[in-house]
Order: sequence, then C-alpha cells, then structure tokens
Amino acid sequence: MTDNRAETDELALTQQVYSEDPLADRETGHYRKEYVKAFVDKWDELIDWRGRAESEGQFFIDILRARGKERVLDVACGTGFHSVRLTEAGFDVTAADGSANMVAKAFENGKRRGLILKTTQADWRWLNRDIAGKYDAIVCLGNSFTHLHEESDRRRALAEFYAALKHDGLLILDQRNYDAMLDNGFSTKHKYYYCGDQVTAEPSHVDEGLCRMVYSFPDGSEYTLNMCPIRKNYMRRLLQEAGFERVRTYGDFQETYAEDEPDFFIHVAEKSALHLVRWGDVSENGAQDIRDITEDYYDSDDADTFYSTIWGGEDLHIGRYSETDDIRTASDRTIESMIDRLPQIDSTARVLDMGAGYGGAMRTLVRKTGAEAVCLNISETQNEYNLGKIRAAKLTDKIGVRHGVFEEVQEADARFDVVWSQDAFLHSDQRAKVLAEAWRVLKPGGHLIFTDPMQSDDADPAMLQPVYDRLQLNSLGSPSFYREAAEALGFETVEQEDAVADLRSHYARVREELLANYEKLREAGASTQYLDKMAVGLENWVKAADEGHLAWGVQHFRKPA
Repeated sequence: MTDNRAETDELALTQQVYSEDPLADRETGHYRKEYVKAFVDKWDELIDWRGRAESEGQFFIDILRARGKERVLDVACGTGFHSVRLTEAGFDVTAADGSANMVAKAFENGKRRGLILKTTQADWRWLNRDIAGKYDAIVCLGNSFTHLHEESDRRRALAEFYAALKHDGLLILDQRNYDAMLDNGFSTKHKYYYCGDQVTAEPSHVDEGLCRMVYSFPDGSEYTLNMCPIRKNYMRRLLQEAGFERVRTYGDFQETYAEDEPDFFIHVAEKSALHLVRWGDVSENGAQDIRDITEDYYDSDDADTFYSTIWGGEDLHIGRYSETDDIRTASDRTIESMIDRLPQIDSTARVLDMGAGYGGAMRTLVRKTGAEAVCLNISETQNEYNLGKIRAAKLTDKIGVRHGVFEEVQEADARFDVVWSQDAFLHSDQRAKVLAEAWRVLKPGGHLIFTDPMQSDDADPAMLQPVYDRLQLNSLGSPSFYREAAEALGFETVEQEDAVADLRSHYARVREELLANYEKLREAGASTQYLDKMAVGLENWVKAADEGHLAWGVQHFRKPA
C-alpha cells in the first residue's frame, strides 16, 4: 500500500505503516497510519473502561456541571469512553476524532450501551470545517494533543478549538507528564489512563522531539505510537497565547500535586468572556459590575494563594475566638455555632450555601447531619478546589457545586430547608435582592442563617472608605438593614447576634499570620503588591472595629410555615 493510500483509506489498513527509520516519522498526519483497525480493536483492553472510570471519578463531569456547560465536543473521542460517560451524565455530546477507525469504534461502543452517539471525523487543523455551531466546552483527552508534532499545527489546532467555543467556553486538555519522563526517565503509577492489568504501555525511545510508545498485549501483539513530548509549561503558554484567559493545571485529577509525581496533567482553560453576557446585567451608570470585581478577585492566583494558605483551604470566613486564637479552629467554631442554632437537620434536609468559597462549611454540615447541600459560588477557582475536596471526602452524592451569583439563584422555588451564608453578602450591592432570592428558594418554615461583616447601624460611611477599599466595595449592610429588608419580605427575626469582638480578633489574627508567613506566601506565588495591600486593609478593618464602626454576628431569620 502506498503512503498516499494509507492517508486516504486508513480503514483498509491492516498493519501500522512506518518509514525505514521509524524514529524519523515526526509528522502530524502520521497518526492515520498508526491507528489501524487491529490496534483500535485492542484499545479498550489497554484502557479498561471500568478502571478508568473509578480512577478519574466525576472530575470532568463536575467541572462541566459547576460551570453550567451543556453542549460538549469531544475532539479526541478515541473509542468513545468520555463521549459515552458525558452522554450518560446528561450532556449533549458530539464525538469527533481524526481517525476513522476510532470514530467507528466509538459509535459501536455507544450502541452497545444503548446510545446513538453523534459522531464525525475531523482533523483539528480544519475542525470548524467539519463541525456545526458553537460549543459550551471542548474536551481533548487521552494525551491526544501530543500527536501534533509541528508547533504550527499545535497553534492552528488551538485556534480552531478557540473558534469552536462559545464566548464563555471551556477547553479541558490533558497530556502525559513528559517533564518527568524527559528529565528523570520513564516511570508510571499505571493508575489513571492505562488501567488494563495485562497490558504494558512504555516508551522505547524518548528525546525532546519524540516519544515512541510501545503497547504490548497478552496475545504477544505490539503496536506503537509516535508522539511529541511537550512540556507542561510550554503547553500552558500555548493556551494563553491562543487567547485563553485563565489556565488551571491539575495532576492526575487532583487539585494539588508535586511537580514530578503525576502521570498526567489536565489543563482547564477558559476562553475570554464578556461579563455582561455572563451575568446579564450592568449598572445604570456604566460602572463595572461588582460581581465581576468579586469573581476576578477570588479567581486571582494572589487571593487563592493567600486564603488557601492562611485559612488552610477549607473556608475563608470569620471565626470565634473566645477559646482559641487558631484561625482554622476558630473558623470551625463558627460553623458549629450556626449548626447548633438550627432545628435538627437530618438526611431529608436540603441546604443552599450562598457564597460557599472553598466549601468547608457544607462538607462539615453534611458529615454531621447527613443533609444534602448545594454550594453556590462565583469563583471557579474555589469551585474547582471545592470539587476536589468533595471527591476526596466521598461526598459527591451529597454536595453539588454551582458556579453563579446569589442575586439570581438558578434553583426552583421552595426547594431548600435552609439557606446558609458566611461573610459573602458584603460582595453584593443588591443585598435586598439576595434576601429575596433566599425567601424564594426556601420552603415554608425554612431558615435563613448567615454572618456578614457589616457596618454598625450608626456608622458614618465616609469613615469606612478604607474598609471598602480593601475589597473594592461601595457599601456594607448593617443589622438594621438586614432586619428591615428580611421582615419586609415576610421573614420572622429569630436572632441578630452582636459578636463584633470576634470580627476584630479575626482580622487581627489574619494580619499576624500574613506577616509571619510573608516569605512563605511569596514563595507560593503571592505578589508583594497584593500582600502589602492586604496587610494595610486588614489593619483598617481592625481600626474600624475598635472605633465602633463595624458589626458582625449570626443573623437568623425564619420563613413562616
């Protein structure tokens, strides 16, 4: 068979085709000569669908659901593993692959499971020629991107992915940890992607331009793939230069990892988006929506490094300090005190956390009570971290994560027994609307319980400008505001606690920890500008509390039965 025939009629190939020097075959289109039907038919022995599903869990499903994605393009569907899983999870999936044999096998696998997959053969370099419409998300998994040997092809493929996504689209792309392979030699936990017990997948040759993998099967057959061993930071740079606004990288489906440990890296890249389209609103005077400011702040690497380090990555709310000066312990005491104020909660209850942050409160509440919970939060960075914690705690069947704003809660009326929030409502300039949404989603007899850094009822807003400036706020609520706004909706006031001393102690302790861990935070990636501004901002909050301008404590209201 001629090389031309191999390229144009790959379905007829019975053997892999290489030149006299296989190590010289470093051309992007060569994959068509490698994925012959006999190899594709054995691919599922290599992958082991059940083992792969157990190892990666809900990782991709959770990320897509948390962002409200529905229409997904699987551009490297292979034999259909992810296309099938995502379809079964309720996503509208199109399965594509450059290999006709892989597309045919994916369709066959879907049919065997009672699904009719929407399939298409598409080379990424001309992706938009072969697909229709725009997608909420694109997944490119199974180390597939490393079939692109030329940088021009990699850049062109990413441009095609970018163009195929909607304005707020998401790209999830993975790769082998070639950094470790190139720098330290090949080793593998053989745990995540290649899960077959009887199959080996190891390189026979590795250099900076080629990784030649050999796949050996129990019947003695062997197949090879020539791939380009791209490094992690190079891939991140390509994604950013292609126009993706933010790139988060995970190792083996974990939110944290040591650089040389994972077998695979997973990059989650967000396309540049217009916040106006995302939230559907803008202030009348054209000023930036405060929700944009909040989202950008908490999604920043500076804020994520600071809060996860100082608070321990569980939550970021004010603690109770009468019996401890440890921030983590004090934060837990706040959660416990709020749970204790509620009527007994059991496994039949549903709780909505508005502004859930890292989700520690709901993980604690669910473990203690058995209730089901939804974490609504504006920061995708925190949501992804929360999802990892939920998976690690084996609570995926009990806690859902939603990316969104609490002025427009995407939940049905009268759905929850409790609406919960900790130190989040200050980030809204429509706090009455937030309370109205809480009223709407609560069942009759349901409870609204929250804490929020507030200004005292008689505070002069002009005296609080340094406090506002720390988080780019334009106001704070007050105890009287929350009481009057809640009662106007029909809520009954159960309790308005005065515990401003805890607010004062909290911000003082956080500032102490910031200064004590300044170099550690810098080494972790936080900028001096951010840390210095934070130190001044925290001091301003302490001063404002000492001067009587602030208030804080549990605010508890009930919707009449």
